[in-house]
Amino acid sequence: MAFTRPTGKHRRPSRTARTSANIAGIATLTAGGVVAGFAAPALAASDDPHRTEDTGLTQAVVMSDVVAGNVDAQAETQRSAADEADARMQAEATAKKKAAEAKQRADEAARKAEAERAAKERAARDAERKRLNTFVMPIDGSYVSTAYKASSGLWSSGSHTGVDFHAESGTTVHAVGAGTIVEAGWGGAYGNNVVIQMADGTYTQYGHLSSIDVSVGEHVTAGQQIGLSGATGNVTGPHLHFEARTAPTYGSDIDPVSYLRAHGVSL
Repeated sequence: MAFTRPTGKHRRPSRTARTSANIAGIATLTAGGVVAGFAAPALAASDDPHRTEDTGLTQAVVMSDVVAGNVDAQAETQRSAADEADARMQAEATAKKKAAEAKQRADEAARKAEAERAAKERAARDAERKRLNTFVMPIDGSYVSTAYKASSGLWSSGSHTGVDFHAESGTTVHAVGAGTIVEAGWGGAYGNNVVIQMADGTYTQYGHLSSIDVSVGEHVTAGQQIGLSGATGNVTGPHLHFEARTAPTYGSDIDPVSYLRAHGVSL
């Protein structure tokens, strides 16, 4: 059985129905979080016969402005937070860079100080080696008046166990190199004599001195005065008797001229 509509003109929806539709449209716009409290005033106003028909556009525009304001505020907050984060990152990067530069300067200063210290130590060692290896003449400007191994009945061994350097009595006698005094006093035929254990382990002897200026155990350096030349002991006149030895005892003598020349002394 078919249903039929009553005859007559189709009536358009009432004002209430249209307003309800507009409210529904606004509700659709506000589904993302816009407050829906505007629907009630719109519905109440629809009963005013003199009110201009409310299409809902005014409410939508107001809602859009509110949403836009909220979005702008959120965006500004996010920009501020991002700017603060960038500022912190830049400050941290600057601080790290300064710390790295400070560390680099400190490391460079430490390396420089270490290099200077090492250079000073090397210079001190070189100076010490030079001091220990520096040899001089026992009598300044003198010469050999009697050679090594010269034969004569004046010596108990039958030959000269050292060399004689020409010197008037009272002439300054120098240690030929650095060492330690192991004998200083009367030496029989040598008269007043001094024996030095040298830094390289050899020994040197200085005989016929008129006076002695050092004592046993004293450390001396090259060129240091150890006494004055004279004519004590078995001599025929003033001079310096000089010997080089491998041991402090008599009979261990070696050629004094070769010894001095091997240590850089020209004579």
